[in-house]
Parts: sequence; structure tokens; C-alpha cells
Amino acid sequence: MKILGLTGGIGMGKSATAKMFAEAGVPVYDADAAVHALYQPGGDAVGPVGDAFPGVVDETGAIDRAALRDRVIGKPAELKRLESIVHPLVGGAQFSFLANAQETDAPFCVMDVPLLFETGGDQRCDYTLVVTTSAEVQRDRVLARETMTEEEFEAILAKQMPDAEKRARADFIINTGFGFAFARDQVRAIIELMIRLNKDDAS
Repeated sequence: MKILGLTGGIGMGKSATAKMFAEAGVPVYDADAAVHALYQPGGDAVGPVGDAFPGVVDETGAIDRAALRDRVIGKPAELKRLESIVHPLVGGAQFSFLANAQETDAPFCVMDVPLLFETGGDQRCDYTLVVTTSAEVQRDRVLARETMTEEEFEAILAKQMPDAEKRARADFIINTGFGFAFARDQVRAIIELMIRLNKDDAS
């Protein structure tokens, strides 16, 4: 089974593109969803994150992500501390996903990881796909979110590899600025190519 790493900066349309692969029947690992599950009541991250950052566990027993974000935004040491807790747990979720995907007949799977290049995750992929759009569209999409401030957006951008560098390293690029109908056509083309590549290797 081939592994296609999918990534893109905040507001680029990465999650929507990953959903297109899933709707086409491709196994998709969603790193954001994995972290969300870890932060829910009973999640493996609740205890250690709550101990490291007192006050971020809400009355339901879940991590209050807004409160946690306030504790780490603009604080590299605190962010590194959080990542040292969460990244190993996410790695375990990735391993479980890949083990399950290998048991299917799917010719390839998609690893949807926001910081794919930044964390070296691309080294575990056969191919990489970067979802992009213009800086103007990106900013408009992100700041349209009620929970996102300009300061938070800039802090997230500072943590992410520049879009141009990601595109330079990618095997495939999809520009969602041309519309999601265009993006879906590109997804179909990539699926066909990945199937063909997998068959060529198997023959």
C-alpha cells in the first residue's frame, strides 16, 4: 500500500480536500481529528495535558482547546512542552490507522497531517500532496472564523513552513483558490495515478 501525505497551511482547504479522498473510498487519517479525540473526556491526552497546564480541563473532563491555545500561543517553550506530550500519542494513533489500512484492499491511503514537513512525517510517505491557495484567500478564510483572531492567525503562520517551500517539496499540488469543483477533479486524477503506480509496483 502506498502512503500519500497530504498537508497545507491553515485556511488552504486541506480538510475539504482530504474529505474528497474519503468520499471516494480512500482510507484517510485525520491528524486534527486524532488530536480532538485525545482531548475528549477519557482521551489519553487529558490527564497529562491537564497536569502540565492546570486549568485547561473543563467541567466535562475535556481539554478546553481555546484555553490551552491561550497558554501556548506566542510561547515557544510552552508549545514545545505540549508537543512533547501530544506527538507520541498522535504517533500511536497513526500506527493503528496504518495497521488497519494495510488489512484492506485499498491501493493507497492518505495521511492528512498539518505539520507533515515540519515534523519529518513526509519521510514516511511515498508521495506528498500540498493544498494551497493565494495568501489573500487564505487570510480571508481564516479570519472569517469566529474563534480566530489576527494575532492567533499570525502565530500559527509563524509555526508553519512557508507555503512556497511546501509546494517546492510536494509531488502534487492542488490549488483550492480555483474552486472546489476544480479541486475535486484534481483529486480524481491523483487517485487514478496512485492506483496505477501501485499496480506498476505490484507487477
